[in-house]
Amino acid sequence: MSKVRLLIVLLCAALWVESGYAHETYVLTIEQMFALADENSKSLKIEDATVIEAQQGVTIAKTGYLPDIDISLSASYLGNGYLMDRDFSDGHNIRMPHFGNNFAIKATQLIYGGGVVSNGVAIAKLKQEMAGVNREATRSRIRFMLIGFYLDLYKLQNVLKVYDHNIELAKIVINDTKARKESGIALENDVTRYELQLKNLELARRRVANSIEILNYDLVIMLGLPVDMHIIPDNNLIEHAVPMHDMAYWQLLAQTNAHIVKQMALALKISEYGEKLARAEKLPTITLIAANHFDGPITIEVPTINKNYNYWYVGVGVSFKLSSLYKANKSIRLAQCNTMLSRRRQDDALEQISLAVQKDYTKYLEAYEEVSTLEKNVQLANENYSIIENRYRNDIVLVTDMLDASNQLLNAELQLENARINVIFNYYKLKNTSGNL
Repeated sequence: MSKVRLLIVLLCAALWVESGYAHETYVLTIEQMFALADENSKSLKIEDATVIEAQQGVTIAKTGYLPDIDISLSASYLGNGYLMDRDFSDGHNIRMPHFGNNFAIKATQLIYGGGVVSNGVAIAKLKQEMAGVNREATRSRIRFMLIGFYLDLYKLQNVLKVYDHNIELAKIVINDTKARKESGIALENDVTRYELQLKNLELARRRVANSIEILNYDLVIMLGLPVDMHIIPDNNLIEHAVPMHDMAYWQLLAQTNAHIVKQMALALKISEYGEKLARAEKLPTITLIAANHFDGPITIEVPTINKNYNYWYVGVGVSFKLSSLYKANKSIRLAQCNTMLSRRRQDDALEQISLAVQKDYTKYLEAYEEVSTLEKNVQLANENYSIIENRYRNDIVLVTDMLDASNQLLNAELQLENARINVIFNYYKLKNTSGNL
């Protein structure tokens, strides 16, 4: 590296430290960022609670297999009776024991209910599975959002370095122009023009620094880190190998793993079980019954027998709602419409995910091609810099030419680095679209 370029790099490093990044920093890899998000994300904690709620729904649905047991206990005051003929004549009071008691216990076990319980349990399990898929979709959404913040932060920190470099170059040009003005070679207007350029560069640098602060704040809040922590993306990020697969691989992955595909498939199954529940309304219910009664006094006799009477029974009960013959058909048709709608939504989801994968894969390949092109640009910028540097040493060109060449080289290297970051971004976008993030 030439002495001129080494001096420029050292000046940029000094400005980088003075710009506020000498505070507490945290070099964060993508894997570490994902781990922190999984642990601290408030959105994921909400989804975790939803999964637990769905698990309880399955537990409640399974209670339909258990018997129903009813217990009743009562004490009452019985008034005297009044006995009369059918023509309401010859009436007289009938004395009765005034204390009445009743105790009953009844157990009912469902033997056959047309699939109401089993289908209800199946739907509850599907809703539990849906809650899990929704959680995974939320996790992927959060990760992709974080990837965007992380890579933007990486780019902006590189841009900040370029602005620091350009600001230092502008100062060098201003000093050189002032010296040339004193020698009578340059005009005051030339100095003013470069000073105005310096002010514009400093303003642009401040905007970039503010954007970095905003992105940094978003990241530390989402990751549960201290608010005064400055995140530094991993410098080895662009050196990591990104797997290269063909379109068929991503399409197959998306058709089986994409969250929207899973959600639509589960919604279709829920609708199909909903049809079965609707049809169950037209089926009889068969139960096993056991009961015991302990009553007193015995009031079905006149005069009343002032004794307790205990009896029990077991049996099988069959019930059928006759109204279901003309009411259930409407519910069945509604359930069929829901199933048809779910099936069409599933087909649409498969089509949309296929289109999304094709689009993202094309952008992925485009990002690779852009890297190849910019690598050539960097090569040409290096050659141009070497030529200008050699001429500058021989006093053939001015310092502004030397600084322009250096600036062009830095910009070409920055564009190449950003293009490599775009490859990483498009790779993670493909993973997100295919449900593999």
